[in-house]
Amino acid sequence: MGEMSFASAAEKVKDFPNNPGVYLMKNAAGSVIYVGKAKNLRNRTASYFHKDALFDERINTWIAEIADIDYIETDSEVDAILMEARLIKDILPKYNKDLKDSKTFPYLQIRTYEPYPRVEITRQPKESGVKLFGPFTNSTGLNGALQVLQKIFRFRCCTLNIHLNEECWRWFRPCILYSIHQCSGPCNYRITPEEYRKNIKRLFRFLEGKKKQLIIQMKYEMTEAAKEQRYEEAAELRDQIHDLETLGQRGDVETNVQPEAFVIDPRRGVLGLQKVFKLENIPRIIEGIDIAHLGGTDMVASLVHFIDGLPFKQNYRRYKIKSVSGIDDYACMAEVITRRFSHTESSEPLPDILLIDGGKGQLNAVLSALERTPLKPGFVVSLAKREEEIYVPNQEEPLKLSKRSFSLRLLQYVRDEAHRFAQHYHHILRKNRFS
Repeated sequence: MGEMSFASAAEKVKDFPNNPGVYLMKNAAGSVIYVGKAKNLRNRTASYFHKDALFDERINTWIAEIADIDYIETDSEVDAILMEARLIKDILPKYNKDLKDSKTFPYLQIRTYEPYPRVEITRQPKESGVKLFGPFTNSTGLNGALQVLQKIFRFRCCTLNIHLNEECWRWFRPCILYSIHQCSGPCNYRITPEEYRKNIKRLFRFLEGKKKQLIIQMKYEMTEAAKEQRYEEAAELRDQIHDLETLGQRGDVETNVQPEAFVIDPRRGVLGLQKVFKLENIPRIIEGIDIAHLGGTDMVASLVHFIDGLPFKQNYRRYKIKSVSGIDDYACMAEVITRRFSHTESSEPLPDILLIDGGKGQLNAVLSALERTPLKPGFVVSLAKREEEIYVPNQEEPLKLSKRSFSLRLLQYVRDEAHRFAQHYHHILRKNRFS
């Protein structure tokens, strides 16, 4: 072997593969001074020996110390990201410690104490009750890797505090990640805690660098499931194995970074509404009303019922409009209000908040109708779709909350659920009329 030097290292990288992996920079004494990852080892490492590197403030103070370089090829960019984190933690290279101007590194944190452990990225990891992986050097790459792994192991990344044996969760509608098969839907008890934890344990093994052993174990479990005629479980294992074996074909991890899913934290939502509307008590019951028709025909209305920020479908109601002819949403709304709040013998609890889909006109129509009913909701608001403005009684100007506000998200959830339920009933009537 020739004498190690910066020039010999520059020549060495010309023979590196154009594949994902991890590279290890060494000084003249053979000590690893920097560990990095790459989706293309040859291209990435060659950049260190280009003249432009002298002007890169992140590395120009130490690249002259490079005397040798080695690499470890990986099956995919995701594998490279995880291996880089493990090597940095084990080796503690001199120049990895000073990245990001000494800011804390992101960690992958799994809350093992929860019945359905959530997986999250954090720069302030907890000291107990969690399983930590990292630190990682790049949050964007880590986010992309997490999205890829979520498609395989279908764990949750949301902030919901899901507890066992709470009836309200059985009526909760999962977010879009469940619909696109990127989450197993624990928020609606679509998966048992035992089955969910099996996936978390598989994720652990993968993150620990035991992918080959994991695939062998999963193939055995798939065969046993098929023998015992648990075909659905066998098929799911088959798909997970295929996804693990083809990780390198799933594209650049940065293309997998997605915007935050539309997640509603019900607890924070209702607390936010109490604060926004200056209510004396936490609004435990929220009802939403919507009207649906097509050109004034088959006019119907829906009433949805939420308890503690979660849908309670047993108390959903649908109404066929009886007293209105032609297109008159205000009159339709007044009829529904009269029918809902006139039954004094009803044992149903009254809503703390009644939400109307619409603007100031719809709100005034409802308030006028309520003047003639014996029962009253605690508070009435309307939510206008176009600008998501909130109209409240005795206020000329609407409220506008941040689009990231949990209270606005909860109101949108109630509004959208009322719309969905009304449209569903309307379609049923139209289908029956033409069948």
